[in-house]
Amino acid sequence: MTIDITNISTEPDPSMTCSTCQACCCRLEVMMITDTGVPEEYIDIDEWGGEVMLRLDDGWCAAVDRDTLLCTIYENRPWICREFEMGSYECSIERATMPPRLPSTTK
Repeated sequence: MTIDITNISTEPDPSMTCSTCQACCCRLEVMMITDTGVPEEYIDIDEWGGEVMLRLDDGWCAAVDRDTLLCTIYENRPWICREFEMGSYECSIERATMPPRLPSTTK
């Protein structure tokens, strides 16, 4: 059996930058694989007893600032978040499947 793989690039898409990021990956479930210093208030327990990043009722990671879409614990973010490369194939798939959410203009 042969499976054709197309449109997969190992190079990040240069059009996806911090200023154009919609933080789509921050709507995914993030398992805590290693201890990176994530504050306890951002950790939840999933239905199987594993540690995951807490997500709020809107489905977004609790550590994401809703106005700026920036991570408030960036220096202590989980390993999975560190490995999810902006502009990568996986990033582009998430951006394509999730509706964009623009930062709030109200404070």
